[in-house]
Amino acid sequence: MIHIDGHNFKDTHGRTLMLRGVNLGGSTKVPTRPNGATHLSEGFFNHRDVSFVGRPFPLEEADEHFSRLREWGLTCLRFLVTWEAIEHAGPGIYDEEYLDYLVAVVKKAGEYGFTLFIDPHQDVWSRFSGGDGAPGWTLEAVGFDITNFEATGAAIVHQTHGDPLPRMIWPTNNSKLAAATMFALFFGGNDFAPRTTIGGDPVQEYLQRHYVNALKQVAVRLKGLDFVLGYDVMNEPSRGYIGWKDLTESDASVAIGCVPTPLQSMLLGTGIPQEVEYWEVRRFAPRVVERRLIDPRGSSAWRKGFDPVWQQNGVWELDANNEARLLRPSHFCRVGGKAVDFQRDYYVPFVQRYAEAIHSVDPDAMIFMNPEPMSAPPVWKPGPAARIVYEPHWYDGIVLFMKRFNPWMGLDLGTRKIILGQRRIRRSFAAQLAAKKRHCEQHLGGLPTLVGEIGIAYDLNDKQAYRTGDFTAQIKALDRSLRAIEDNLLHCTIWNYTADNDNNRGDQWNDEDLSIFSRDQQADPEDINSGGRALEAVVRPYPRATCGEPLRLSFDVKRRVFEYEFRHDPAVEVPTGAVEAPTGAVEAPTEIFVPNYQYPDGYEVEVSDGTYETDRENQRLIYRHSTDLDTHRIRIMP
Repeated sequence: MIHIDGHNFKDTHGRTLMLRGVNLGGSTKVPTRPNGATHLSEGFFNHRDVSFVGRPFPLEEADEHFSRLREWGLTCLRFLVTWEAIEHAGPGIYDEEYLDYLVAVVKKAGEYGFTLFIDPHQDVWSRFSGGDGAPGWTLEAVGFDITNFEATGAAIVHQTHGDPLPRMIWPTNNSKLAAATMFALFFGGNDFAPRTTIGGDPVQEYLQRHYVNALKQVAVRLKGLDFVLGYDVMNEPSRGYIGWKDLTESDASVAIGCVPTPLQSMLLGTGIPQEVEYWEVRRFAPRVVERRLIDPRGSSAWRKGFDPVWQQNGVWELDANNEARLLRPSHFCRVGGKAVDFQRDYYVPFVQRYAEAIHSVDPDAMIFMNPEPMSAPPVWKPGPAARIVYEPHWYDGIVLFMKRFNPWMGLDLGTRKIILGQRRIRRSFAAQLAAKKRHCEQHLGGLPTLVGEIGIAYDLNDKQAYRTGDFTAQIKALDRSLRAIEDNLLHCTIWNYTADNDNNRGDQWNDEDLSIFSRDQQADPEDINSGGRALEAVVRPYPRATCGEPLRLSFDVKRRVFEYEFRHDPAVEVPTGAVEAPTGAVEAPTEIFVPNYQYPDGYEVEVSDGTYETDRENQRLIYRHSTDLDTHRIRIMP
């Protein structure tokens, strides 16, 4: 049983744990029946009659995939589900077949010794607004006609846009009409859309209640499984329009393609043509390169019989001459004369509501909280009973957004400045992740910090590796990200493992291709490692359990040299079944995962003191320190 102790995860013996694992899996975002891969458009709008049974993989494949991940040492799973998978058929109608499948596959993970937490995944609200997560009926309930999002510029959706989908354009949907409206209603509908109700309920209450109740179905089913650590609140939430200072100004933070202002989005949604800014990335920065006309040609993003939400709530109107007029340019900035703060006023109250609901089912569940991408956490001091884990995400920006790798070039996501030189890149990446830990300490009072997403695009340089078989660039790119994790002694779950990844369509969603496994790289199905991508960087030694405080950790991929230093804790208890220790040594061992993949011919060990034994079958080094030193060092090499 894992518990939280200050900044750390501890086991029942008091040892400090290091959690390393993977997100399972990338294609969980889309249905299995019909095939929901985003390049396929047939039947897309028939959103109530779908099934997610078989995500992340069919139950009959579970042994294969869990065996592989265990072999690679990735034994902590950020296990994806979606609200849509649970409640796609309609409000309050839960897919019991999917929930049965979910329980079966989670229990199978437990049989293989995994720990996991459930991630209610979403990106830009829903599949129907260019991402994944929420059921289609949530958009329809507020009045949207999802079939007209493409024509009105309300979202850019792979199924309706067609190929090629511009690289990494899907995040821009957060500032477009569909997703920005839904998030503003979900988090702040009481303040910003008080005239909007669904079935007599305020829209905020309606949406939040259904989301929370859907995830409670999962908690009820998984209650009592002690290897299920807890539940994510929501993957990469967005504030939508909340806090937008001027509705006539566009958002340049993630700007690619057509970028209408919020007012333009609202008018386009009612069929009024607009000339909008068109952005491209030039010299690693987005820039306006021209203006383009979007003409909905009479289409509306709103269903017949529904008033456009923001017109209904007095943000804008049509005057006597049928001309649009903005009434409240700062509508989303102030409430009752007071400036709003999204995290303080809307996000934290929702986290509290969600945590209370989950804890009503499972009082011991941990609540994993990740803020908006590239944002610091809220200023909030949850008490120990809240059982909160801070779960930020971080990526190598150039590799993710440009799908290019240059060992001499990196990006500081905070300053948006280019970094040149390998040493400077390592220091910068380590500093960027150190800032995540520092923000946790300053804003949240020092909780465990687990990086919930970190990884690379594998289709680098126009998929060159798939033609040549040379994954050197991917190894180097992922290694420099994971070194930053090690430099900060952080927990992490890599994004991602997709069982049905292929070289043509990647993770089956928006042409993303970040899976550490692909069938198209699987030359020998009998080889457990076959199909793995850049395994030299993925499969790394790490300290699974330490009888004390970790101080320093490093792994040199080229030399395959692992070094670890820690300070022992005399209070750590003796594990059940521990081998009797030599005279003068403590009995609670530190356990290091030592992968056979890195050391097929065995390895040598140097220790500062104490004794050790190797367990090649279970890929571990068991180290028992002496009490002669306070600080202990372990070095492993071929």
